[in-house]
Amino acid sequence: MLQYIRIKNLALLDELTLEFESGFTAVTGETGAGKSVLLGGLGLLSGARTDKGMIRQGHDQLEVEAAFYFTDSSVVDRMLKNAGLPECEEGVLILMRTVHRTKMPRIQINGSMATLAQLQEFGASWIDFHGPGEPQKLFQEKRQLEMLDSYAGNTERLERYQSTYTEWVGANREIEALENRERLNADELEFIRKQIKKIDAADISENSVEELERDYTRMSSAQELVALSAECADGLTGETGINNQLSAVLARLESLVELDSGSGSLLDRARSVQIELQDLGDELARLGTDFDFDSEAIEAVTERMNLWQEIRRQYGGSVEGVLSKREKLGQKVILDGDLDGLIKEKRKAAEVMNVELNKQAKKLTSDRQESAHILAQKVSNLLKALGFKKARLEIQIVTQAKLSEHGDSHCIFLFAPNVGQELLPLNKIASSGETARVMLALKAVLAEADATPLLVFDEVDANVGGEVGRAVGAELSRLAQKHQVLCVTHLPQVASLARNHFVVTKSQDDDSTSVEIAQLDDSRDDRLEELARMLGDRKSESALAHAEELLGHSFDTSAD
Repeated sequence: MLQYIRIKNLALLDELTLEFESGFTAVTGETGAGKSVLLGGLGLLSGARTDKGMIRQGHDQLEVEAAFYFTDSSVVDRMLKNAGLPECEEGVLILMRTVHRTKMPRIQINGSMATLAQLQEFGASWIDFHGPGEPQKLFQEKRQLEMLDSYAGNTERLERYQSTYTEWVGANREIEALENRERLNADELEFIRKQIKKIDAADISENSVEELERDYTRMSSAQELVALSAECADGLTGETGINNQLSAVLARLESLVELDSGSGSLLDRARSVQIELQDLGDELARLGTDFDFDSEAIEAVTERMNLWQEIRRQYGGSVEGVLSKREKLGQKVILDGDLDGLIKEKRKAAEVMNVELNKQAKKLTSDRQESAHILAQKVSNLLKALGFKKARLEIQIVTQAKLSEHGDSHCIFLFAPNVGQELLPLNKIASSGETARVMLALKAVLAEADATPLLVFDEVDANVGGEVGRAVGAELSRLAQKHQVLCVTHLPQVASLARNHFVVTKSQDDDSTSVEIAQLDDSRDDRLEELARMLGDRKSESALAHAEELLGHSFDTSAD
């Protein structure tokens, strides 16, 4: 559940912190008072996109922060762990989002930096918005099928089906491409085989090319290498080399030691240097012989180098590029050599997938047919409580011969608001007030199987009133037994049934406009006055009496 929310510099709001309780919370206020600010803050924390125009004028940034408590945070903790974010402490998830006029926006989840995509992913786990445009989604058959599948528990099964379906579609496209592929003629095939033979003759790999280039460089510079190594060896151990000069120094060091025995270590070090110089000179002399290549070896390396240079120019400029070209040429030969066999093999694999898809699709359809009747019946029963005395909702399952990404069936929601009327698709018969109530009924039934803790309703009671409004409030109260429910409403019949009540007010002076949100739960008089305002006149005795009746009846109902 939502524990608290802190909003700063959002639209007309300066700064506030609201604490929430479980159950049904109503948010009321005059039209245009700024009730959407609270929903805007929740929307930002659920991953809604924003712009800098939402920042309160005269300020550089807006901030929104909230804490959510989960009695069982295992699902959220698993998501956090997979995202590399800190898990909840004692079941509490803390979200924060900052939008700055000139700096990059900042998102934090449990104190660690996060992305907008991650915020959106977590938003789906704790909040479900039901806004004024939500009923229009009922007109979309795709959305209707999503609702039915959600109720039927088909979500994971549908994901598995769609994964196989995507693979199957890709396999069929590959088969079609192979069937339409032009075969190579004899000359083209021979030319490709020669190209492959040339590449294979070069024996190309990263290590072999590196070794070839090293050998080629050494052979190309053999004379220079021999001369240099001989010069270095002569400079060290030749007649006029350093080692001979060091012998004279050693003789003087020996005389020094005779006069000063403490200088013996210096003599030892000098002798070590002489030994090392002699060894170094001998090694340089031997190195010169290593560079004395025979003509056949030089010719072989030169030929391989010329071949490699030619292949590199023709087929990609690098070992990786040449090997990739070799793979493609080889595939062309294989394809052309047994194209019919390859097509047959891929058709067989596609047929296996098709059999599995049909099996999965039939299970989806079976679950849809079973759940459609139950869902329609429950919604129809609930619609009676929402003011439809003889309304009927049916969910028709339509099977199709061809598989689609949704299986081998889809559904159509059929509705008749009055007795004697023919069942027709919702978009052909339902008014805006009717669709709002049908959507509420669907949401209420679907919420029974939905674990989303916070349900937000924005003016779900639009275009209804009186007893129907009371029924809407009663249904929201029932939903609040299993979920935390937040509802922005203009109906006192709905607001009076809420366990918690916030009122939004807007104030203006000569320089600025601001919005404030106050909690009325602790003041019965303030709540009665707000209900009376919603009824028409906060000072009217009749309105206050009606408000008293609504509020008293609400408490009596909750007591029962």
